[in-house]
Amino acid sequence: MCRHLAYVGPAVPLGRLLSEPAHSLVHQSWEPRRQRYGTVNADGFGVGWYAQGDPVPGRYRRSGPVWGDETFTDLARVVRSGALLAAVRDATRAGADGEAAAAPFTDGPWLFSHNGAVRNWPDAMAPLAASLPARELLRLSARTDSAFVWALVLSRLRAGDDLGTALGEPVREVASAAPGSRLNLLLTDGAAIAATAWGDSLWYLADPGARRTVVASEPYDDDTRWCEVPDRTLLTATRTRVELTPLKESPLGEKERS
Repeated sequence: MCRHLAYVGPAVPLGRLLSEPAHSLVHQSWEPRRQRYGTVNADGFGVGWYAQGDPVPGRYRRSGPVWGDETFTDLARVVRSGALLAAVRDATRAGADGEAAAAPFTDGPWLFSHNGAVRNWPDAMAPLAASLPARELLRLSARTDSAFVWALVLSRLRAGDDLGTALGEPVREVASAAPGSRLNLLLTDGAAIAATAWGDSLWYLADPGARRTVVASEPYDDDTRWCEVPDRTLLTATRTRVELTPLKESPLGEKERS
């Protein structure tokens, strides 16, 4: 279980989003307010961000708690970005793969995080694993359910799926193969965000006038504009628009526009 956050908007210091707010992601690492499973997110953390003119994000990850990392404190103070994805981790299985298991996972222009757990991992995923090329399984960065879900998502992205489809379809597949799984996924390419609410909390803060959108496991402050995403929903967002689609329907079905 984890807490995570993605942002697209005007360039800001990373700390403006991750450490300065009263209930920031850093604070959520030891005192989350809306986390339904687990209590402390001290099994690793990571942040990925985009520099202007470079579509491939930079990334910083560690296997320990974010509150004790002085390098992160400096990085969050001086690095500015108009798009980022960050996460703090509560490992499903203690000690699993250390830093390699910490989100965000990345490939090319994409950053990805999973908040939740696959039920009956890894046995329940054997049928879905058989659908992936062997080379993709051999390239898994960690032996965790999150890394495997990322492989499913990445396979669809490489095949040309849009962000929403690349998240929504694997959620349905994993949930069908392993009922009871918690599958809050978060994905960005630096221009847009896609996320799923499936078993845990998800919120968004949209400010179209300022051309900024934040999607997070829970609000980092008491701004009244935060909106909760219903369970079993796909969210897709840009700097000026947020769309919600029930996951029981096709991503191309009827949409609820904010």
